Amino acid sequence: MTAPTLPLTYQARRPQRGDSQPPLLILMHGYGSNEDDLLALAPYLDERLLVVCPRAPLMLMPGSYAWFEISFYQDARGRTQIASDERQARLSHAVVAEFVAAAVRAYAADPARVFVGGFSQGASMAAMTALLHPELVAGAVILSGIVPSQIMEGAPPAEQLTDKTFFVGHGTHDQVVLPEHGRATRDLLQTLPVKLTYREYPGMAHEINAACLRDVTEWVRKRLV
Repeated sequence: MTAPTLPLTYQARRPQRGDSQPPLLILMHGYGSNEDDLLALAPYLDERLLVVCPRAPLMLMPGSYAWFEISFYQDARGRTQIASDERQARLSHAVVAEFVAAAVRAYAADPARVFVGGFSQGASMAAMTALLHPELVAGAVILSGIVPSQIMEGAPPAEQLTDKTFFVGHGTHDQVVLPEHGRATRDLLQTLPVKLTYREYPGMAHEINAACLRDVTEWVRKRLV
């Protein structure tokens, strides 16, 4: 079956079972990766899900893409921190929002069961989509990412987020995106009328380990009823 054309290059795993309006999970890769990366998680996810993994629009080199450019600097404590190109991030998020809407139409997905998720930079994209376009999604999975509080500037009224569901996971040994960023995301979401599940994974670095994958899989499964 020919794959529908969408605003970004992507890979998809169609539902293995279920109804004609499948739930949709859009997974976005991190900096320097591509659309094949998180598609590797699909075999572990609920068979009812349509899993779609888009490629970020900025090419760093063949096979390596980004949602926005980043730079690194040392903070006052000598720790490596990340600075992001906010303009590029907002441009990419607008394309992601368009992609989500187009994927729902093209695959006849259930608009009430649309979830976005991502790892690292992809987590930032997922959070921006869910917080700035709550009409598009039921919830988001934010793994090892940074969610800057300034994205709430220009966000729709907080009541539009009522009962949206968020899963935030972060490793305590993440030296790329420090654990404090996961906690900042937790603190931001706790100010909003959303349903939040927050998990820290002892010993996990900048990765998705087995415990994190198990929790995400179960979290998504419970929201497909």
